[in-house]
Amino acid sequence: MKKNRAFQTVVLLLLVAVQASAQKTGIPLVYSVENTGAKYDAPRFAAPSQLPSVSTLPNPFVFSDGKKEVKKFKQWMKRRAEIAQEIQHYEIGQKPSVPMDSIDARMNGDTLIVDVRMNGEVLTLKTPIFYPQEGTAPYPLMIGASNNSLPAKLFKDRNIAMMVFFERQVNNYSQFGRPSGRGNYEFDRLYPDLTENGAYSEWAWGFSRLLDGLQKLGPEVTKIDMKRIGVTGCSYAGKMALFCGAFDERVALTIAQEPGGGGAAAWRVSRTLGNVENLDKTDYNWFKHSLKENFGEEKVGNLPYDHHELVALCCPRALLLLGNPDYEWLADPSMYVSANAALKVWEKFGIEDRFGYSIVAQHGHCQLPPSQYPEVEAFLDKFLLGKTDANTLVRIAPADYPQRYDVRPWMAW
Repeated sequence: MKKNRAFQTVVLLLLVAVQASAQKTGIPLVYSVENTGAKYDAPRFAAPSQLPSVSTLPNPFVFSDGKKEVKKFKQWMKRRAEIAQEIQHYEIGQKPSVPMDSIDARMNGDTLIVDVRMNGEVLTLKTPIFYPQEGTAPYPLMIGASNNSLPAKLFKDRNIAMMVFFERQVNNYSQFGRPSGRGNYEFDRLYPDLTENGAYSEWAWGFSRLLDGLQKLGPEVTKIDMKRIGVTGCSYAGKMALFCGAFDERVALTIAQEPGGGGAAAWRVSRTLGNVENLDKTDYNWFKHSLKENFGEEKVGNLPYDHHELVALCCPRALLLLGNPDYEWLADPSMYVSANAALKVWEKFGIEDRFGYSIVAQHGHCQLPPSQYPEVEAFLDKFLLGKTDANTLVRIAPADYPQRYDVRPWMAW
């Protein structure tokens, strides 16, 4: 017993030392712009048939031309921009940039209203903000993608404001209901040439327009601190939250709950599993149809990236992945492999305390069990409340995962 306690004490001291070291890096926790890589040209996009087949997960540090590798953090901005461009080109479609002078925002009571004016059309987003009863403005804000399935008490107890991004105001693509087809949604009025887009690019676009509105109005009007914005969602909305957080660097914390295949799970790994959501078995309202045409079945190895790199787009900002292995369809073994591959990016820059994963069984889908509360609470405390002593070195998975789903063979790099 004494030996166990001594060991636990040593581990705790090491964790504290690592987190203290990460706080001294000077690497930003969040940015004031949507895309710091906007200044970089897109990489050369090879035709899918000309892309080499790579069975393992591609090296996230190697630039698209294969000639250089990220050695220092200042190079990551450009490499991150390349990955974002590749995902848009091959998988989800373009997320257009919008100048701030095309955004009109106002508050009607506690409801945020944002008008986006593009190409002679106007798209309006509306959502109420639920403010804390205590605390002092400006408040941190957690935005639910479609909904917030995390317990509201976790936010209320911390005086964190809450809001929902109603994605149907942009694009109603969903596994629920009967969509009327590409090109017939609100987004398409503004961008009639982007009908090949999948929903995740358009939802990420709409989410960013809410942040534009908050930013344009400022904390004096909104009572929201733009440096302490989070996004969360579960299941298909867990994917949505991940894409929203990955593609907008004004998000300080992303919590993707049970995102399943097409989210944090790597397409390559998912194809080796059983009855899971993989590139051939997903809702193609969400992605470009050409993704399946070009990279289906054995051609998945031709993808120049994989979703460990989608996860890594959040770096250097904070990300927590929540899994539920009771539901095979979610492909959590694939998310486990992908998460450990992505972790190498945060580790390279000495900020591994900003990324965590917790894969815990014995609870319903999108129903966070009390056993996972500590992980969520730690990430909220550190990255939305600024409590630097919160332990966010979270690496939790079923005991058999390390042996059954060995990460090493997937990372030839």
